[in-house]
Amino acid sequence: MQRSRHRSATDPCLLGPIKLHSTGASRIQWGTSMPQGANNPPEILAPRTRAARGLFADENLDMLAHVLDDCFRIPGTSIRFGLDGIVGLIPGLGDVLAGLASTILVVAAWFRGVPYVTLARMLVNLGLDVVIGAVPLLGDIFDIAWKANRRNYALLTRHLHEPRRHTWRDWVFLLLIGFTVAAIFTAPLLVLAWLLGWMMHRL
Repeated sequence: MQRSRHRSATDPCLLGPIKLHSTGASRIQWGTSMPQGANNPPEILAPRTRAARGLFADENLDMLAHVLDDCFRIPGTSIRFGLDGIVGLIPGLGDVLAGLASTILVVAAWFRGVPYVTLARMLVNLGLDVVIGAVPLLGDIFDIAWKANRRNYALLTRHLHEPRRHTWRDWVFLLLIGFTVAAIFTAPLLVLAWLLGWMMHRL
């Protein structure tokens, strides 16, 4: 008995690729759609990243970094600065307030699934900005040159293609971030208290 050379329409070898979206990876699954050509390669979809709306949307975070770091320019120069450099002129309290505003970028990065290594780098940038910025005058010059918020926004957007799903470890890491940020904000106040005590003893 001669076997038929025509395969059934339900043969999986003739079925075309159905495109499935998945978070963090591209997937191909074979289904019931017929290919337009016998030699058409399966189409691989780009991975989807974790989008954000509202406060943590890209345009809002970009605007925040712009306002804090480079919304003003010194006439006749290419030097730009933002509210971070202005508020930082207030001894102690100014750097704490600017640091609180900068924390929004770190929290947004965590919510949007940025990898731990990137979050750690963002915390280092923020820590340097707050601690060194607490030094009178020299700290303000450092803030203008360092631009921690621009650096952190660039890190956030660069690593959004590696999203994560939050687990209990993520929440523990977020608590550690909170303690670290609290310690960072306490440092300028300690420096201010030390300076006041030193001046009192000198008088």
